[in-house]
Amino acid sequence: MSLREELQFAELGYELLDQKRNILVIELLGLVDQAEEVQREADEALSEAHDALRGAAVSMGKLKTGRIAAAVNIEADIELSQRRVMGVRLPVVETSFTEHAPYYSTYRTTFRVDETVARFRDVLEIVGRLAELKVSIMRLAREVKKTIRKVNALEKIAIPELNETVKIIQERLEENERDMFVLMKMVKSRLEAKEQAQWQGQSDDSSSS
Repeated sequence: MSLREELQFAELGYELLDQKRNILVIELLGLVDQAEEVQREADEALSEAHDALRGAAVSMGKLKTGRIAAAVNIEADIELSQRRVMGVRLPVVETSFTEHAPYYSTYRTTFRVDETVARFRDVLEIVGRLAELKVSIMRLAREVKKTIRKVNALEKIAIPELNETVKIIQERLEENERDMFVLMKMVKSRLEAKEQAQWQGQSDDSSSS
């Protein structure tokens, strides 16, 4: 690969990496905004779940509430998959629940028991989404950092050095062309002078005859 081709390849790599960096940054900022919103949702959901639990404890007493809580039989299934953004693998978390009801008698129980179960189930689902976002943010941030390093290396080191090398070689070639032109001109002048001298000599011989 010639220096010019290497320079063109480096410039193309810089453009592609710069585009990748911009796309990753846009995706990262979007996920940060989502994470902030989901974090607020998680805080609110957890607060509501604790309020419901306290309400159940006040209505039925802590002991009975604890026994009912121990009897709750809900299976949480977390399915992990992934998506890709510019080659970066990001997790996708899907949370589902399977209830094995009834797990307590409705006799002398308050509606707050059902409310508490539903609230904590919501919390688990939101936390799964929040974990997905936070892991995605960490992976994207790491890839953005790596891409920025590569972009800076091309922009501030590789491309300037290649440009300077190409410039030096071009100047040397132009200098050689000028030297060759001067040399050829000198050779031509000497050949013309020699021919002129030979022609003059022949003219003198003719005159003497």
